[in-house]
Amino acid sequence: MKALSAEEIQAKLKELDGWSFSGDKIHKDFVFDNFKEALAFMVKVGFEAEAQAHHPEWFNVYNKVSISLSTHDAGGKVTEKDFKLAKAVDKAVS
Repeated sequence: MKALSAEEIQAKLKELDGWSFSGDKIHKDFVFDNFKEALAFMVKVGFEAEAQAHHPEWFNVYNKVSISLSTHDAGGKVTEKDFKLAKAVDKAVS
């Protein structure tokens, strides 16, 4: 998997809502009404991540979930694989 350049990443971020690029990762924070909704979201994303064989770095406290994506097989850099999962993550919220 080929790492994307900073310019390619910035262009692709325009296709997503609320994602940012920093520290060789794309990142987004999500806030839900309560823990149950946050957990349901994480389960949906977890199944999609497993299906794509691409697992997020994430952190949860009560109703907040922070997700960062990079590709281990590309030296921890951002690839197309990260953008594919980011799009699926956004669909899990809808």
